[in-house]
Amino acid sequence: MNLITISGPPSSGKTAVIIKTAESLKMRGIKIGAVKFDCLATEDDIAYEKAGIPVKKGLSGQLCPDHYFVSNIEAVLDWGLKEEFDLLVSESAGLCNRCSPYIKEIKAVCVIDNLSGINTPKKIGPMLRMADIVVITKGDIVSQAEREVFAARVHAVNPTAIVMHINGLTGQGAYELSTLLYDQDQRVNSLKGKKLRFSMPSALCSYCLGETRIGESYQMGNVRKMNLEEK
Repeated sequence: MNLITISGPPSSGKTAVIIKTAESLKMRGIKIGAVKFDCLATEDDIAYEKAGIPVKKGLSGQLCPDHYFVSNIEAVLDWGLKEEFDLLVSESAGLCNRCSPYIKEIKAVCVIDNLSGINTPKKIGPMLRMADIVVITKGDIVSQAEREVFAARVHAVNPTAIVMHINGLTGQGAYELSTLLYDQDQRVNSLKGKKLRFSMPSALCSYCLGETRIGESYQMGNVRKMNLEEK
């Protein structure tokens, strides 16, 4: 089975891109499944079901969604193998732009939209910089010049990635993406021993453990302070 990890900022069009791409894959006889990771709530699983894609969802609650992802991805892979999928898509929440839900030797896709601002690519960390493919959405809403400038900013941050535009409403460009996702030579039977492409966001402080009071006397663990004397 092929495993693909897809991440991106909220409302960038990840689910729409996956569903439109899945239509092209299913026309080629490829059996596809999906897993949606999110924080508090999601209705994306309903959209997958309407599109005829078997889906599971996981909500991290108070936990970092990427830590939740890496703790559950092995079980997710086992589910996909049990269902005999040809391709399993893991969609991450990617809320803080620092997220890095990518695994070495597993194809990684980042979805980002033109409406987020031309400086957004510089603000996104490993989620964009470590991706193999960067999909830019909502290009129909901005001008051609804005699309080209945004794509150039993406390329400057991640010069090795394939950058492509997809319309999540019409599906334009989804077929091209489908030809890049499925590869018979990249089958995965286990993730045991594999490594993440980049370390997870690090935080283990009193607030992580449920503290709500403000003040230095209540702050313990991994705490970083601003240097307000710098000019």
